[in-house]
Amino acid sequence: MNDALKALYETVVSRKETREEGSYTCYLFDKGLDKILKKCGEECAETIIAAKNGSREELVCETADLLYHLMVLLVEQGVSLEEVEAELVRRSAKTGNLKQFHQVDKNS
Repeated sequence: MNDALKALYETVVSRKETREEGSYTCYLFDKGLDKILKKCGEECAETIIAAKNGSREELVCETADLLYHLMVLLVEQGVSLEEVEAELVRRSAKTGNLKQFHQVDKNS
């Protein structure tokens, strides 16, 4: 597991357990699930726009923001990083699972 993501997750868990005044993470937990979900949606949209705009630097920054907010969501919902990693491992073991897409004959 990526050490930076694991450290971030552990910091978020710590903020949920021990609220620190002035902490943005604590603010999100105090506001609740709706606020956390809203921020995840906003950061997702900003990541998409950064990719569309072709700015590598902006894409890196927005992706970091999105990952942070996803970590807050996971902690809020009691989902461990290990569970997500296990699912990724499970999926990587699949082969030949390319979905068949309907082919449209553009000449007709």
